[in-house]
Amino acid sequence: MRKYRIRVGLDVDDTLYECNSYAVSIINSRHPDEEPMRIEEINSWGNSGRHADERIAFYSDPDFVRTQPISPGAQEFVKKLSEIADVFFITAVPACCMSARAERLIADFPEIPAQNIMMGTRKDVISLDIMLDDGAHNISSSRAAYPVLFRKPWNADLSGLLSVNSYDDFLHFCEMVLSSFSERFPHLSEGGVLCLVGPSGSSKTEIANELTRLEGFEKPLTSTTRPRRKTEGAGSYRFIDEARFIEEKNAGSYIETTVYSGYHFGTSQKDIAPIVERGHVAVIPIDICGAITLKNLYRERAMLVFTRRERADAIKSIIGREIDIDDKTRRILSLDFEYRNSEVCDVEVNVGDDVQSAVTRIVELIRQN
Repeated sequence: MRKYRIRVGLDVDDTLYECNSYAVSIINSRHPDEEPMRIEEINSWGNSGRHADERIAFYSDPDFVRTQPISPGAQEFVKKLSEIADVFFITAVPACCMSARAERLIADFPEIPAQNIMMGTRKDVISLDIMLDDGAHNISSSRAAYPVLFRKPWNADLSGLLSVNSYDDFLHFCEMVLSSFSERFPHLSEGGVLCLVGPSGSSKTEIANELTRLEGFEKPLTSTTRPRRKTEGAGSYRFIDEARFIEEKNAGSYIETTVYSGYHFGTSQKDIAPIVERGHVAVIPIDICGAITLKNLYRERAMLVFTRRERADAIKSIIGREIDIDDKTRRILSLDFEYRNSEVCDVEVNVGDDVQSAVTRIVELIRQN
């Protein structure tokens, strides 16, 4: 258990204040006769085409900074976070906007001392316990012990990074760090959720398939936009197109969604809850973002198992898959980030060429707890 308050850094734009969505609303008001821009059209912080590029000028406008709407729930989130951590605002704004940004932060979040506002683009030199940021470049270069990506449309294509979908998930993650993940080991003997987390090529799907051959283990049907592989049957996933997925996501059909290697994945409560209520274990191969969401929902009835496989073997598995070269490249490049996620899982299981030994170990862990 830590004997000091953890230090947590929070990005500001699109983490606490609406930035891109606010810019999009202004742009749409300037072009009323054209089809409205959607936030999903922004897939990077740089130029992206159409009117989206107009938003970049806003970020150097003090009036824009002064009028940015607070993200729903942000004030309550910061207040709760300040009760368990020392909170720092880490914000990158040009010199002409620094006064406006500081004034807003001091007025909107009075529980955070003014001296905890840090401005500048060199976020890579700031040492923290945990950092939350929507900019993947800031997360990948962060010196924080746990850099956490806040999922947004413009970082959706990135895989492997420790990430969350909501303030609630991030608060729960901070609580996990505070408790050092060891206060209460998960108990799944009366039903629960088993999240298989690990790098691409670590045999998560194979392990899940073997587990579900056993009594008391079931795999809920996850929806995805990725193409069906030749080896997958109708019950492997619910395969749908991206437009339908986004429509269902916006309608609240999923308790967790994530993007892995450019494809959307979503899990529905109606698919998981009946399994748990039967006293069975719902087995889900999932990325760390979705796993944290499920851990937040099911608490001690959710177990996060990191499936570790030697890097060379994982790469060979990725190369041997019938997926396009860009997908293979993304998966290999994400391996370093994904191996770091072992630190936030409840337990780690080594996976060699014998998947069955990993399955046996996981069953032992569940039964002995």
